[in-house]
Amino acid sequence: MAAPSMGGVSLPRGNGQTVRLPRGASLTDLAERINAQPAALVTALFHLGEMVTATQSVNDETLQLLGAEIGWDIQVVSPEDEDRELLSDFDLTFGDEEGDEEDWSSRPPVVTVMGHVDHGKTKLLDALRNSNVVAREAGGITQHIGAYQIVTELEGNERPVTFIDTPGHESFTAMRARGAKVTDIVVLVVAADDGVMPQTVEALNHAQAADVPIVVAVNKIDKEGANPAKIRQQLTEYGLVAEEYGGDTMFVDVSATTRQGLDELLTAILLTADASLDLRANTEQDPQGVVIEGKLDKGRGPVATVLVQRGTLRQGDSIVAGDAYGRVRSLLDEHGNKLKEALPARPVQVVGLTSVPRAGDTFLVVEEDRVARQIADRRQARIRNAQNASMRKRISLEDLDAALKETRQLNLIIKGDNSGTVEALEEALMKIEVDDEISLRVIHRGVGGITKSDIDLALADDVIVLGFNVRAEGQATELANREGVDVRYYTVIYQAIDEIEAALKGMLKPIYEEVQLGTAEVREVFRVPKIGNVAGSLVRSGTIVRNSKARLIRDGAVVADNLSVESLRRFKDDATEVREGYECGIGLGSFNDIKVDDVIETFELREKPRV
Repeated sequence: MAAPSMGGVSLPRGNGQTVRLPRGASLTDLAERINAQPAALVTALFHLGEMVTATQSVNDETLQLLGAEIGWDIQVVSPEDEDRELLSDFDLTFGDEEGDEEDWSSRPPVVTVMGHVDHGKTKLLDALRNSNVVAREAGGITQHIGAYQIVTELEGNERPVTFIDTPGHESFTAMRARGAKVTDIVVLVVAADDGVMPQTVEALNHAQAADVPIVVAVNKIDKEGANPAKIRQQLTEYGLVAEEYGGDTMFVDVSATTRQGLDELLTAILLTADASLDLRANTEQDPQGVVIEGKLDKGRGPVATVLVQRGTLRQGDSIVAGDAYGRVRSLLDEHGNKLKEALPARPVQVVGLTSVPRAGDTFLVVEEDRVARQIADRRQARIRNAQNASMRKRISLEDLDAALKETRQLNLIIKGDNSGTVEALEEALMKIEVDDEISLRVIHRGVGGITKSDIDLALADDVIVLGFNVRAEGQATELANREGVDVRYYTVIYQAIDEIEAALKGMLKPIYEEVQLGTAEVREVFRVPKIGNVAGSLVRSGTIVRNSKARLIRDGAVVADNLSVESLRRFKDDATEVREGYECGIGLGSFNDIKVDDVIETFELREKPRV
């Protein structure tokens, strides 16, 4: 049965049937699924006010709009489902536990530390593992995810605990959300002298959405003004009731500075894990897990910090992580020591990948390098299509005229020290709202130092290069200086966002507002040879200024606009301005249609500051 004709083109009507499409699919992809001509879908979208080519990546909303119009229920497949379908093509699965009972063994709990910025999350971890991460963080803000394993003692037994430290800045929401997805327990850090803050609530929401137990660490109890009881009271409003109040949430008062309460915190974590969770994993299954962070190391190349979730990862395994693949050359722990294998819940650095994977990507081990390469290539194409669809600005027919005019766009290249930071910075920048007439486009992003090829790309089109915790290398610096490429370096995300927002506002065309200067009533009209008509007038309000803009009003209607006060005289003398209550002669240039009782209104255009 054909759908009603849209511009003379008939399309097969779906009658509510479901079509599953990957993110960034094109109209050609849709046409293949519903047995239609791509050109017919292009025409249909044109009549719906959207201009899209047959092979162009289309965003989710446009696909669903078209589907609703022609009777098909279009479902855009989530990244997880896409991955599952992709792996099924290779007879692989991700996330399903398999194996005999004897292959299963207990594993350490994976703990994510969350909370508001500057509430002491990293200092707390710093105290727990006797290291100094804070000193290496710009502005005292953690700007990537770190994973560490700590060994503690409970009832005479040594028990390892894996910690994931998530960034505290609001721009890293996505990274914090990923932390909650891979974790078993969340430690919510709240400063006893500050209280529950917006990002505290946000972190709590992530933890509750992941349906994981929560242990609250009330930090900074050594500081003046600390009030742990107030924290317990505040958190009851969000469903966290302390055990001493009859609830089931463990609260521990700690101080990262004095190390008070650290042993009690580790004990609370293990007791919560033992009471609420069955922490076992199959060590014999093909290794699978998640990428915590990725970076480009000068000596070792792409390095990914991964968390093994099941199976045992070994040196020499063929691995695919996101759109990166390779053979594991070496496994390193958080201290740089080489490992032969990594068991479940063990964070480990993997060396040997072809490129840097993104934070949150899944990894798995396959039998052959060829299979790993094929999966990575398919993932890479899928990610590229999704990015193209999200970058495409929707153009309606009503906006076509404006779209065909010169567009104002700020192009960026983002390079950073690890993939999670680059992704989070790009996401934060794309959320900057300035104006519809200006747009921001990231034409390239990557991990590692700024290279000559980055500068070459920047030369092709006016591009600003952002380096986040990385610098330009050798020839790249010389080329950038010689060609005048704008390269900016940042170590704190606040500065990057503020400067790019200022740059975007600087590209906007100025907005002018009209400010009235004065009005004058015409009392008599004089004919002056070689000049024309001059209005003998009385200034009724404000000031009449020579060379100001003017309009002529007759009986309440504008007779002429875009005039100019070309001559202004007071009696026989030229005047620069004439104030209210005084008489003057006003000449409006070549405009001579002036009559008695007309009103001359003068004004100027002043630039309006943008808020």
